[in-house]
Amino acid sequence: MKQILQDLQGGETRLVEVPRPLSSRRHLLIETTRSLVSAGTERMLVEFGSAGLIEKARQQPEKVRQVLDKMRTDGIASTLQVVRSKLEQPVPMGYCNVGRVMEVGAEVSGFAVGDRIASNGRHAEIVCVPRNLCAKIPDAVDDESAAFTVMGAIALQGIRLAAPTLGESVVVTGLGLLGLIAVQLLRAQGCRVLGLDFSPARLALARQFGAETVDLSAGADPVSAALEFSRGRGVDAVLITASTQSSEPVHQAAQMSRKRGRIVLVGVTGLQLARSDFYEKELTFQVSCSYGPGRYDSSYEEGGQDYPVGFVRWTQQRNFEAMLDMLAARALDVKPLISHRFAFDQAAEAYALLSAEQPSLGIVLEYPGAAQRGADFAATRVQIALAAPATAMQGGAAVIGFIGSGNYATQVLIPAFRKTPARLKTVVSAMGVSGAHSAGKHGIEEASTDSRGVLSDPEITAVVIATRHDSHARFIVEALSAAKHVFVEKPLCIDAQQLAQVCAAHVSAGRMVMVGFNRRFAPHVVKIKRLLESVREPKAFVMTVNAGPIPREHWTQDPAVGGGRLIGEGCHFIDLLRFLAAAPIVGVQALSAGGVDDRVSFTLAFADGSIGTVHYLANGHKSFPKERLEVFCGGRVLQLDNFRKLRAFGWPGFKRMSLWRQDKGNAACAAAFIAAIQNGGPLPIPFEELCEVTRVSFEIVRALAEPRAV
Repeated sequence: MKQILQDLQGGETRLVEVPRPLSSRRHLLIETTRSLVSAGTERMLVEFGSAGLIEKARQQPEKVRQVLDKMRTDGIASTLQVVRSKLEQPVPMGYCNVGRVMEVGAEVSGFAVGDRIASNGRHAEIVCVPRNLCAKIPDAVDDESAAFTVMGAIALQGIRLAAPTLGESVVVTGLGLLGLIAVQLLRAQGCRVLGLDFSPARLALARQFGAETVDLSAGADPVSAALEFSRGRGVDAVLITASTQSSEPVHQAAQMSRKRGRIVLVGVTGLQLARSDFYEKELTFQVSCSYGPGRYDSSYEEGGQDYPVGFVRWTQQRNFEAMLDMLAARALDVKPLISHRFAFDQAAEAYALLSAEQPSLGIVLEYPGAAQRGADFAATRVQIALAAPATAMQGGAAVIGFIGSGNYATQVLIPAFRKTPARLKTVVSAMGVSGAHSAGKHGIEEASTDSRGVLSDPEITAVVIATRHDSHARFIVEALSAAKHVFVEKPLCIDAQQLAQVCAAHVSAGRMVMVGFNRRFAPHVVKIKRLLESVREPKAFVMTVNAGPIPREHWTQDPAVGGGRLIGEGCHFIDLLRFLAAAPIVGVQALSAGGVDDRVSFTLAFADGSIGTVHYLANGHKSFPKERLEVFCGGRVLQLDNFRKLRAFGWPGFKRMSLWRQDKGNAACAAAFIAAIQNGGPLPIPFEELCEVTRVSFEIVRALAEPRAV
């Protein structure tokens, strides 16, 4: 299928062939008929992509600070590689979609195949959208009008926050799509509306919808006009729907408001606020968040967890429904807002309008009908070819299929396997875009959205799993059942039941399973291991992980999805110390600071008498090394910082080992796995050690809940 993607590095907006998404249990699969280009949001993305590096940095100063901090800890080369990789990732465009339901997820109710749906789906021929971001379109509303549903919900949410009542005077600053929809909604609510803009054509539309207007291009004073409009009292509320870097709209809004007036920012402006503007009048200023309650809440959007209507009357989905009801009742007219219509194949021309001098407002994209697409359109295209097998073959040591193509897979894992003699055949991603990008960038033959195709492909001999942690065990078991070797990005699994399933599948399959515990393959760690081979006495390890904070709502923090930070990431450091100690772990103790599971110290006791303490802390400063390993033994000390600098204290003949760029052993880890397949084993990390490290991570979490020695 085709989808519109934005290149943030070069600025080009492209119509790209990507594999179509598959339906999932909490989603609807929708065949698109119309979509609406968001002139504000999408113009900003196009302009950002077209800007040079210096201008990009100016637009995102907070990102520049993050880059500088990363350079100090990880080095210039590693940081630039990450930045370049981020900019290379294409951005799917659009969020105003209309289409017909092709498939209904198993856990979705209230929708049926054939229903017409308005959603926040992308500009793509087929979209997969969570059920709480979809609304059925009434028969009285045509597809073209319904394409304004999501845009209208943004305006509606801003109005709900302003809470206007019948007869109040409200100013709408900026008469683009959002502003003109807001004018109509406010008029329908019985408000007197004053619209401000520089465009005579948009001002004329606002008057057509019942507003009074002020032409800013003629030099009119908006504050004086608003005071006159409000009969000298000051307006009750101001809705700012403009898009500008200036803070002047907020300043003007404060000046024209009455005492205790309300100002709601729906668009984008500068936020250099003057206290005096707000202090004397006790003004309320609020920034509206997109379509309404539920936005950016993964449990609502992805998990399908609705908010009780008695407590949250207007969620995103219910705002969608309200907009569609307004359209059906003819209380809202969006036809005059359409300035251009383009066939989907002419998307490049549509986006050229965003940066052209020619005025535009609502740009509607029209998609081919079922007759034009063909009867087999829905049944095909889950997999697309991107490179000829002959060019992708690199020696035939193994044929690899990747399941998952997120940031880590695209930036780290796939490049690591590309350096091996393996043939990279297929990469799978849920929505198709990241997989197609990864395949094109790294010379992988096919991109797909169907993991079953990888598991059933007789050519593929090994599967690399880089999905969310809760799916690791399932994919491992399925891959082993299909007689594939398995490389899984850590962790092996997230609970004891899953571990039992993986162990049982491994015993019966007779195939290799390896976890991406790459740090034991890092060149500095290999050097430490060699130095420690001459030491016979027990060793003491101190691993300090300056992990940094992750939002509590992030999926890695959810025990049911990511396993939590200790199981999901802490296993790396358990494995590293297990490797260096070269002895089984026989005891665990753990404590947390304030009961928080990402401010933890745990101690491992090894069978040879060695001990290892890991301080896994999310409350440090980012300028401090992210990972520091110290080894004490035999009157000597080794200190490794960020896998770049190793210093020795008291080691005869060895003082230091430094690298220009950070090397955490990812390439060596992938190479060792492929070599084991090619040579028939043994695995670089024994399966028993993988299970041991995994069990220990579970015991640490248990020890934190019941502080005691385990």
